[in-house]
Amino acid sequence: MQTYIALLRGINVSGKNKILMADLKLLFSDLEFKEIQTYIQSGNVIFKSLKKNQKEIATLISEKIKEVFQYEVSVIVKNKKELKNIIKNNPYLRDNTIETKKLYVTYLNKMPKDFKKIKKFDFGKDNYEIVNDIIYLKYEIGAGKTKLTNNIIEKKLDVIATTRNWRTTSKLLELIEQ
Repeated sequence: MQTYIALLRGINVSGKNKILMADLKLLFSDLEFKEIQTYIQSGNVIFKSLKKNQKEIATLISEKIKEVFQYEVSVIVKNKKELKNIIKNNPYLRDNTIETKKLYVTYLNKMPKDFKKIKKFDFGKDNYEIVNDIIYLKYEIGAGKTKLTNNIIEKKLDVIATTRNWRTTSKLLELIEQ
């Protein structure tokens, strides 16, 4: 069995798309996933499956959420090896003086076809680095005040995106390795 992380976009934010973690675990169980574990209320689920195609797994989860809760939630699925590489490849960690509380990871559902639109946009002091289907973010002014949001990333790159802070990303890897 392969270990995966499902990252759900936009659940339990500002009272919208509410899903209790107990209900989410039950939903994953109904999909015959095993060893299901949720981490915080923002839609992080660790689970095991015999299925190999991550895009198909993401679609299954998304469709089941729509069936059960009657709203659409985008899902991105990563495996353990991918998460390890995401942690290892963060270009901002080369600077040992960086405050990790400023770091975030945006997970994309696919490789963007064109990066030009986002490269033309001025995000002020906030910075980003794109590595494959991951965008590493460094928010100098704070995630709540940035212009470099999920919505902008999705519009400029024509992708689905979901963002996690560095602490959450690191904790997910820690939980997977237990």
